[in-house]
Amino acid sequence: MPTLNSNVEKLQNALAQFENSGVLHQINGKSIPSQSTATFQTRSPVDESVICNVAKGDAADIDAAANAAHAAFAEWRDLPAKERKKILINIADGIEQRAEEIALCECWDTGQAFRFMSKAALRGAENFRYFADQVTSARDGQNLPSPTLMNITTRVPIGPVGIITPWNTPFMLSTWKIAPALAAGCTVVHKPAELSPLTARILMDIATDAGIPDGVWNLVNGFGEDAGKALTEHPKIKAIAFVGESQTGSLITQQGAATLKRNHFELGGKNPVIVFDDADLDRALDAVIFMIYSINGERCTSSSRLLIQDSVKDEFEKKLIARVNNIKVGHPLDPATEVGPLIAQDHFNKVTSYFNIANEDGATIAAGGERVGDKGFFVRPTLFTQADNSMRIAQEEIFGPVLTSIPFHTEEEALRMANDVPYGLTGYVWTNDITRALRVTDKLEAGMIWVNSENVRHLPTPFGGVKASGIGRDGGDWSFEFYMEQKHVGIATGQHKISRLGA
Repeated sequence: MPTLNSNVEKLQNALAQFENSGVLHQINGKSIPSQSTATFQTRSPVDESVICNVAKGDAADIDAAANAAHAAFAEWRDLPAKERKKILINIADGIEQRAEEIALCECWDTGQAFRFMSKAALRGAENFRYFADQVTSARDGQNLPSPTLMNITTRVPIGPVGIITPWNTPFMLSTWKIAPALAAGCTVVHKPAELSPLTARILMDIATDAGIPDGVWNLVNGFGEDAGKALTEHPKIKAIAFVGESQTGSLITQQGAATLKRNHFELGGKNPVIVFDDADLDRALDAVIFMIYSINGERCTSSSRLLIQDSVKDEFEKKLIARVNNIKVGHPLDPATEVGPLIAQDHFNKVTSYFNIANEDGATIAAGGERVGDKGFFVRPTLFTQADNSMRIAQEEIFGPVLTSIPFHTEEEALRMANDVPYGLTGYVWTNDITRALRVTDKLEAGMIWVNSENVRHLPTPFGGVKASGIGRDGGDWSFEFYMEQKHVGIATGQHKISRLGA
């Protein structure tokens, strides 16, 4: 059974690989520094200590990676499906073998609690196994006969793609994007978030050991304003898959316009969890707490707005306050910890600024609303009550362990408030009335909705949002629709008459 001390000891062993050279790029099969030799430091949010130096990529490094992905594309595209499948399975095996190391590094680099990150790496392995199984069917098409033609369709990979992943649960989210891209036959240039680069490098090493050919998967570290911008503008990159803030998604759209890039965006959310008075309130309480306070509240699918029916509001909030005050904040490597530190100083400042905003809006801080300790970026899980849906705390994505509770009286009022935000990623509905569940889910403006459940991801299902929460869908065949192009071939089935112009 792991303990804080044993995890700290294992972490030191895991970090030893970065002591000498830090985190390097991987371009065309070679681990290299930036052409400019520039670096930056990644620091742990636990105590603000330096973990290691990271190669700071720029346009020159992105250009080298894009050229490598372009040169490798034809060979990877044409590699027999069974051989690509074998490599993806090898990657999944490698992830499982290094799962504990990945989890420890992710905890130290991001502040996420070990109890959640210990499972994230294994989820990443599942992603590679799932898409390995889809390799052989990725190009399947249809037969659409007409009176004069046999019309057949197939799919072909779009080409080299850019993948930009965020700092929250970076390992798992990287696998969500990279596994289907490789399965489809695309080559990849991956730019991970500068705040959490460690596990992207480990994943790259696993892929190399698994036999990924040179240039098929390239890794360039750096910041959005230089490496990220260069990637979204590069003419040899045919598509961008991005997970992050909605504002950044808008910038990427502008940057890729000149080269007509295809974009897939998984963006922000201000997701409602609607609890009706006929729900199983004990289970609903568990789900409400889990979906905002697990993973430090730093995830796009968190249920950050509680819409609670007024007839049960007082009792529900009373139990909620007691539970929130009992959440264990602590060292992320301690298996007992439920909430660790926020990712970095700037994000800590953003989240804590909403404590004053709540007071200015007229809401009540019923739990939390304060820093924990004087080192690192720890925040006590927070609950705002006496709120309404027009307040900034109800409209803006805070992206931390902060929940806003808002009462409603009727179903129509709940729906109006649920939809009255710029976002539309997920929604959660708690009711034992199946007809009400069908009515509400039909009208709820969200790409994904769970009824009487927390967020449970099933890999074949579509994952994505509407409005300011994104464009496109991940998961199953929906991923291939992004990473591949449809191709139509019409073959004449008879000697039908062709108009003879100029005969």
